[in-house]
Parts: sequence; structure tokens; C-alpha cells
Amino acid sequence: MLDLRLVREQPEAVERALADKGGAALIQEVLARDAERRRLIHQVEELNAERNRVSKEMGKKFAGGAVPAEVREQMRAVADQIKTLDAQLKDVDAAVQALALQIPNVPHPSVPPGKSDENNVEVRRWGTPREFTFAPKPHEEVGEGLGLLDMDRAARIAKARFAVLWGPLARVERALAQLMLDLHTREHGYTELWVPHLVNGETMLKTGQLPKFEEGLFKTVEADEGRTLYLIPTSEVSLSALHSGEVLPERSLPRRYTAFTPCYRREAGTYGKDMKGLFRNHQFDKVELVKIATPAQSYDELESMVREAETVLQRLALPYRVVERCAGDVGFSAAKGYDIEVWLPGQGRYREISSCSNYADFGGRRLDLRFKPEGGGRGDFCHTLNGSGLAVGRTLIAVLENYQEADGTVPLPEALRPYLPDLIRLTPRV
Repeated sequence: MLDLRLVREQPEAVERALADKGGAALIQEVLARDAERRRLIHQVEELNAERNRVSKEMGKKFAGGAVPAEVREQMRAVADQIKTLDAQLKDVDAAVQALALQIPNVPHPSVPPGKSDENNVEVRRWGTPREFTFAPKPHEEVGEGLGLLDMDRAARIAKARFAVLWGPLARVERALAQLMLDLHTREHGYTELWVPHLVNGETMLKTGQLPKFEEGLFKTVEADEGRTLYLIPTSEVSLSALHSGEVLPERSLPRRYTAFTPCYRREAGTYGKDMKGLFRNHQFDKVELVKIATPAQSYDELESMVREAETVLQRLALPYRVVERCAGDVGFSAAKGYDIEVWLPGQGRYREISSCSNYADFGGRRLDLRFKPEGGGRGDFCHTLNGSGLAVGRTLIAVLENYQEADGTVPLPEALRPYLPDLIRLTPRV
């Protein structure tokens, strides 16, 4: 959440910063309600001061005697007016808060201008796309041809945009997740956690999922208590909320957390795009990376997070590129971010497999997450970061498409051999 002082003191600068990203139209509305809020606070303070002044005067003037009825009536009228203004102030406070929660984060000054992903800037490439002697197939045709990817049965069990992975393909999915977790915990210094897959509305609000992304969330309602719990769209939600409301010692930062979980998204409004196969399903697996840092650390930690996610693709020998997201594509909560896009020969283009973002103090303020400076002094909000390390299903897609052979079989990357010693190649299911 943005600092309202920034909105109040530099509204034009905030509006300019949000011109490409969206949300600038909310600034004047917030300022108007904030002015109303401050006016009400001033009125309440003046009435309270007047009531206290009269009470003291009456105490001296009528010590030991009865206060005249007209004076008591006057004080009751003041008390009723204060009560009315307090109720109005409560409503205006709620309105200001609701508006503030809808304002996106201001992009970092280094973020490229632009309104869509077409304006993203390529930073680097790694690997050379393979030259095929045959026309490479998209992953869904490879997987279905092997009898290992089953979308039809998944649709009967649930609905469209779910998948069943058979035998060896399910093992490869699990092995990919294990490879990622081992890299991030053993080589990159992350602590692995197992976290709730269902969270309450307050957690979703504090992590920026509500109210902005309500339409894309799955939720449940407890039959006995009527309480709503949301299925996590990513374990970023649970990991980021771990220290909500806490003050962390500066010496303990940065903190690096990772978790492997299923993720659940309704993908509302995306029908007609990427409908086939695993690319955009309602349920998918992901290894998430979350960092909590000081303001001085966070942008270096963003760069290292991107490199850590890249390592997975390098170990799997999958060509990719890194792009910096422009202001219009950087995301609601992010101040700066990068996408890692893996080469998919079945589509003949690079596709997103990881998105790494620095939320700066936007996330810390929303979570009420602070740090205590080592040398003493006033604490400040932590910076929060998150990224995919990687989306497991999309990594599986990349393996199927980049390693496929003309006969339809798929030899597996060398990096997976320690996890699948008896499985060297995917062959048709009997």
C-alpha cells in the first residue's frame, strides 16, 4: 500500500508515475476523502476541547452545587454532535482505506516506460534454441502422443483447464520440483517451508490479492462457521504473511524463503488464450521464492533472485531470455520486476516461466512488517520480494518441447538423473 503522506504531499508526481500503470484517477478521489477526513478530525478535536473547557469552568463555578439544566443540555448537545461526527469519521476512514487499497505501487524510476508487455525490454539471453530436423510439436501433442498427458479425463473429473499426468510424467513433475528446491536451499541460501494452502481474507488483503484479484480466486466457505477461506494463487501469499505485524531485527535480513505448493487460479477473463495443455490451468505446481529485506538490500536481492531462478533453466539446458517489465506490465504491487521467458519450439517463441518482483515498502506497509535498525533508531517498513523459481508445469512444458525426438519419445535432461535414475527417456505408455 502506498504511503498516504506521499499521495497527500506529492499528488502530481504520483499521478505521473502511475500514468502507464493505471490507478492515477484514484489519486484525486483519495485526496478529496482524505481532506474530508481531516476536516472531521478537526471538528471533533475542537468540540472535545470546547467540552473540556466548559466542564472545567462549570466545575469551578458550581463546585458543590447543581449545574444548571440549560448548561447540561448544551453539553449533551455537544456530546451528541461529537458522536455523530465520530460515526461520520469512521465511515470516511473506511472509504479512504478502501480507495488506498486500490492504488497500485509506484514504479521505480529505473523501470522502462510503456503500457503493455510489448514495451518490455530484453536484458539478456542464455542458450541457443535447438535446430530440429523435423517440425517440433507443442507439448500437449507430445504428452498426449505418449499417453502421459490426459486433459479429457481431468475435465470429466473437474472441468476444463485441469490435467492428469500419468506415471513417468507425474514423476518428472515431482523431480523438477525437487531439483528446484535442492538448488534454492543448498546453493542459494533459502529456507524451505511447508505452508497452508487455504488462507483467510485478511491474509489475502495484506498480501495484495484482495480486493484487486477477487475475480481470479477460488474460495471455500466452512459449513459450520460460515468462514471464507481462499485457495492460494501462489505460496507467495503464505510466505509473505509469515511475519505480518512483526518487527524483525535488521541483522536477520535478508530472509529467503521457498515453498513448493499447488496453486489455484480461476484465470477469469483468459478464455480463448492458451487453452490447450498445461500452460494456463486452474491448478498448477510452483516453487516460490520470497525475500524480506531492508530498503538498502532489496534491489540487489531482486537481481540475485532473477539469477537464482535462471540457474534452474541453465541446469536443465533450456534456452531462455530475461526481460525487464515496463511500467504498464510491472504488476499491481511491484515497484520493479523481470520476467524469465523460456524458449518453446512447439510455439516458436519465448514464454514466461518466472516473474520476479520487488514490492519495495508497498508490501511491508500492507503487512505492517518492519525491521529494527541495528544501531537503534526508528524502525522502517521492510521491503518484500517474490518470484517463481520456477513454475513447475511450464518447466515440464519446456522439457517436453525442447527435448522431443522425431519418434515422439523424450530423453530427459541430465540434471534430472539423480532424481530419476531408472527413467532416462519418456516413451509411450502401454
